[in-house]
Amino acid sequence: MPVQRLNHAVLYVRDTERSVAFYRDALGFEVVMGLPGATFLQAPGSTNDHDLGLFEIGGDAAPSPAGRTSVGLYHLAWEVDTLAELERVAARLRELGALVGASDHGTTKALYAKDPDGLEFEVSWLVPAALLTDEVLAARSSIRPLDLSADKERYGAQTRGGVGVSIPV
Repeated sequence: MPVQRLNHAVLYVRDTERSVAFYRDALGFEVVMGLPGATFLQAPGSTNDHDLGLFEIGGDAAPSPAGRTSVGLYHLAWEVDTLAELERVAARLRELGALVGASDHGTTKALYAKDPDGLEFEVSWLVPAALLTDEVLAARSSIRPLDLSADKERYGAQTRGGVGVSIPV
């Protein structure tokens, strides 16, 4: 069974209203359906039924021990189309106090942030297949600080990322 793509993610959160506000303000997600204790959101530009489900478990819920004392999901990664969009998202996450890191993985330019429940997520731009050089591919084995200005100069602020990698040509 070849996996084609991730259809949606579902998170347990303490307060769906707070989490909806965060994902709306930080990433532009919009509510498409709500039920008691659950809300379903769609990412901007998506035609998917929903991209993110939030299930409320209450304010007394303990933080996830995943990665510290138990196995579990580390983070989800959402892809943006351009480096200009990645830069805009970085500024917004910074304003919200949610940005916790930014890395250059060679083929991927990544932001790391945490939502109000401390759940980590990534927002990334992927170097298009046509621009993957031996130098870029070799850089996958190291993690460097993200330099969006240099990347925009190298690849172009409006170059569509992921073409030939996560997006069919």
